[in-house]
Amino acid sequence: MENFIKIAKDFSATPGARYRNDGRFSGEEFYETILQKKFESALKNKLNLTIDLDGTYGFATSFLNEAFNRLAIDFGADTVWKNITIISSEEPYLIEEIKEYIYDAQATH
Repeated sequence: MENFIKIAKDFSATPGARYRNDGRFSGEEFYETILQKKFESALKNKLNLTIDLDGTYGFATSFLNEAFNRLAIDFGADTVWKNITIISSEEPYLIEEIKEYIYDAQATH
């Protein structure tokens, strides 16, 4: 599905840290290879992008911060939050954390 990302399946079950030079499967790599393109495509097609966080072995906060903060810097916090749906039955508190990362980008840029 063009407007759906399951991180564990489409990227890695073991997401890494913030930057590529921190190791494999970084937030930077996820943003640059998957998230940015899928979000852009969803916007273009007037679709909501659903991102499923379940099925991984957990997330470093730096991974999530890098990916979603950059998305908000590139597209605007309100645009991002209105056009994504985050799924996480395993760690539902991450949804609110991601929202904070998105709106932190607006405050700092």
